[in-house]
Amino acid sequence: MDTLEAMSVFVRVVERGSFSAVARELGTTQPTVSKQISALEQHLGGRLIARSTRQLSLTDEGQRYYRQCRDILAAVDNAEHSFQTGREAVAGPLRIASSVSFGRLQIAPRLHGFLQRHPDVTIDLLLNDQNVDLVSEGVDVAIRIGDLQDSSLLARQIGLTRRLIVAAPAYLYAHPAPRTPADLAQHNCILFNLLARFDTWRFDDGAHEVQVKGNVRSNNSEAIRQVVLSGLGISLSPSWLYREDMAAGRVQQLLPTHTPTALPIHAVYPVNRRESARVRAFVDFLAEGFAADEDLR
Repeated sequence: MDTLEAMSVFVRVVERGSFSAVARELGTTQPTVSKQISALEQHLGGRLIARSTRQLSLTDEGQRYYRQCRDILAAVDNAEHSFQTGREAVAGPLRIASSVSFGRLQIAPRLHGFLQRHPDVTIDLLLNDQNVDLVSEGVDVAIRIGDLQDSSLLARQIGLTRRLIVAAPAYLYAHPAPRTPADLAQHNCILFNLLARFDTWRFDDGAHEVQVKGNVRSNNSEAIRQVVLSGLGISLSPSWLYREDMAAGRVQQLLPTHTPTALPIHAVYPVNRRESARVRAFVDFLAEGFAADEDLR
C-alpha cells in the first residue's frame, strides 16, 4: 500500500463527503476507493470513518488523523516546490474561514487576484457566522471582525471595518430622523447579535454610548440589510455592506457628524500550526487590498 496515496484519498473522501464523488474525480470506481480506505484502516489498526447508509462521519481517531494528513500532504507538496525553487514556495492547499457576508463580499471577489499572483495555491473557503474551531476544522487562517475573545490564537490586524448608521427612506418617512446619538434609544434598531454588547452602540471613539433596542436581531449582516431595506428600522452596519445602496438612494446615512467606532479585522492562526508561506502571502495580499479600500483601512 502506498501510504501517502491512501492518505490523499482519505482526505479527499472526508472533504467531498462521498466515496463515489472521489471515485469520479480519480477516474476509478467506488469499491476501489472504499478498499483503499479499508486498507488504510487495517494498516492503522482502527476505524477512521463511521459508515452509514446516509452519510459519512469521522471517528474521533479519524478526525485527528484527517488533520494530521492535511498537514503532512501540504508539507510534502511544499517540499517538492521548495526543492524546485530553492525556497519555500507559495503553493498547496489553503483553508480559510470567514463570516458569511464578509467572506462572500470582501474575500471571495479577491481570490481571483490572489490566485493570479500565486497559481499553485488551492483555496478552500469556509463561511460560517459562528467562529469555528480552527484546529478541529483544519483551518489555516481565519478572518475575524471585532475584538478577539480567544487569547489562545495568534493574530495580526490587517484592517478596520468602518461602520455607518443607516435607514431606508420608508422608515424615515414614518419616523423623524435622529439628530443625536441619544435619539437612537427612541428608534427601532435592527441588531447584529454576534458582537459583545451588541445592543450598545458607541460613537466618536467612545465619547457617546447609546443603549438601543429593536424587534429584530440577526447573526448575519446581509439578513440585517434586507430588514433595513424593507423599512423596518435603523442599523449600525459595515459601510462596505451599503456602498451600492447608498449610491442608489436605497438607504440614507444618519448622524454623519458622529462616527461609530470601527471594528478591527484580524487574521488569526492556531498557535500550534506554523504560518506557512501561502498563509503569509494571503494575509499580506488581504492587508494590501484593505489598505486601498476606504471602508476597510
